[in-house]
Amino acid sequence: MYSHKGLKGLAAAGMGGVLLLTGCASDEAGEDLKEVEIALIGWEEAIAVTHLWEVILREKGYEVTITETDLTPAFQGVADGEIDLYLDMWLPVTHHEYMDEHKGRIETLGSWYDNASLTLTVPEYMEDVTSIDDLPEHSEDLNGTIVGIEPDAGLTQVTQNQTMPGYLLDEDFDLETSTGASMMADLGEAYEAREPIVVTLWRPHPAYAQYGLKDLEDPQGLMGEAETIHSIGRSGFGEDYPELSEWIQNWTMNDDELADLEVLTVAPGVEDPAAGAREWLSKNPMFLERTMGEAARGLEF
Repeated sequence: MYSHKGLKGLAAAGMGGVLLLTGCASDEAGEDLKEVEIALIGWEEAIAVTHLWEVILREKGYEVTITETDLTPAFQGVADGEIDLYLDMWLPVTHHEYMDEHKGRIETLGSWYDNASLTLTVPEYMEDVTSIDDLPEHSEDLNGTIVGIEPDAGLTQVTQNQTMPGYLLDEDFDLETSTGASMMADLGEAYEAREPIVVTLWRPHPAYAQYGLKDLEDPQGLMGEAETIHSIGRSGFGEDYPELSEWIQNWTMNDDELADLEVLTVAPGVEDPAAGAREWLSKNPMFLERTMGEAARGLEF
């Protein structure tokens, strides 16, 4: 997960800093509104697909605002109608509490990825650690620390409230929370020095392409089964954006497509995720055709 850029107060929902991206506006009767605001949490898959849709929508004449924020205000902003769209909601486990809290105030727009999973992960060179059950006997080597991400993330809640008590890890370990970017920095430093480390991670994530990692076996199943990633909109989204709503509901990605997109948009050294998304779209015209149908005609990236 990618670093947040200067979170600032935004209305009552506590939204983050806003990036205004150029486009043009129109609200002719029977057509989509042409201004759309998308919440962005600094997670790899969210960055990748948010910029993917930014590029597509700009080409279709929409004015796109990306609001960078944290998880709680993202859901609150959509529920309050201050944010139009959020593209990285995990079910049935990770974000179910947010959906329960805002039930009836959010429109679900379908799932686009069906192989998401939460993990505790170590480098492959930690040969004696293959299962979460193995961690207690290695607590001293690991400084009694599981390196985590944002405290309000669903992954953090699952790890802290289910996995650690279930495996009695809370007797020997603390869950260190900060940000996804900080977790990745710690992982990179430990990996380079071949030091022991255990992190909270998830699939899809480009770290698996960067490092030799292994997900720890979870014999009790406390990290949950594979999840699906969904898009959500504010109440009335489908009515205000009938065409965009249809595109999003048609949208799906497989493992290879998402991995290739992440390499171009969030891998180390990438400075312009939108440019990476454009490159990916230029190589994947069939994605546009199956997602947008006739509306994809004439789009060039």
